[in-house]
Amino acid sequence: MAVVTSPEVGQQHTQKLFQRYLRYLKDERRYSPATLDSYKRDLLQFIEFINAVNVNDCSDVDSLHVRNYAGSRRRRGVSARSLHRSLSAIRGFYTFLQREQLIENNPVVDVSGPSIQKKLPNLLDVDEINRLLNEGPQNPLKLRDYAMMELMYSSGLRLAEMVNLNIDAIDLAQGQVQVLGKGNKTRYLPIGSNACKALNRWLEARPNIVAEGELAVFINNRGKRLSPRAVQQRMAQVGREQGLDKHVHPHMLRHSFASHLLESSGDLRAVQEMLGHADISTTQIYTHLDFQHLAQVYDKAHPRAKKFEKSDTQADFIENSFPKDD
Repeated sequence: MAVVTSPEVGQQHTQKLFQRYLRYLKDERRYSPATLDSYKRDLLQFIEFINAVNVNDCSDVDSLHVRNYAGSRRRRGVSARSLHRSLSAIRGFYTFLQREQLIENNPVVDVSGPSIQKKLPNLLDVDEINRLLNEGPQNPLKLRDYAMMELMYSSGLRLAEMVNLNIDAIDLAQGQVQVLGKGNKTRYLPIGSNACKALNRWLEARPNIVAEGELAVFINNRGKRLSPRAVQQRMAQVGREQGLDKHVHPHMLRHSFASHLLESSGDLRAVQEMLGHADISTTQIYTHLDFQHLAQVYDKAHPRAKKFEKSDTQADFIENSFPKDD
């Protein structure tokens, strides 16, 4: 425990450790600016709380303080998911301090957040994918839109990964794309034949639009790199034009890629690697989706399948079929 002589000294000590931790996340862990902002926001809220209860030095925090903080946030209407993220940020801070031998015990190690009801991601089935992607593009920007959707469904890219692609990352001759994912980790992904064709058509049209010196694969009508928001808007627009009754968005295509690939191959590790998931538990959500599909087929086809009442839903069936994560 740190020995402090005044609240001011304790607060200065806390700020020093806080800034040291942020530098560690930026320089050693190489977190993105958005992730750093999230950690900073969560930790500042916690520091504000402990100061309000007269704990001025973060080294003097115990597990009861953390539980009281979590309880106060929950009473203010903070969602379970946001609270888990906040506790994760605080736990990481104290794990760092413990590793640096600045504290003896981690006060967050035994504190867990409320249970989160996992939602299965929305997907497009194969027929809907074909309906979305079978429209013949009419102009260069339509060529771009269809190339983006084909690539995302073909290779399972995240939105940020696709927006950040540069020309030299795509090798159509080899049918692969080099992607810089989370944590600045590089992975190489195959590009399907339909996506290669769509990309080739777009790359032939791109020189007529691109601004001088712009390296981005996907550009706007001013020739500059397309923004994530613009990609979301364009995909939603194409979905409406194709008459789909779902809100089409980039992550829906990534989810569809993962689910369809797992359903066909059954290779969870390969899907994990292609998605760039650090933890296979993140990928396991797609086994639930695969089971959901099988359950729907079974319910329709098996002569003695359980008939759901109106009050039952397929989501309830899935939820009750798997253990809940605490």
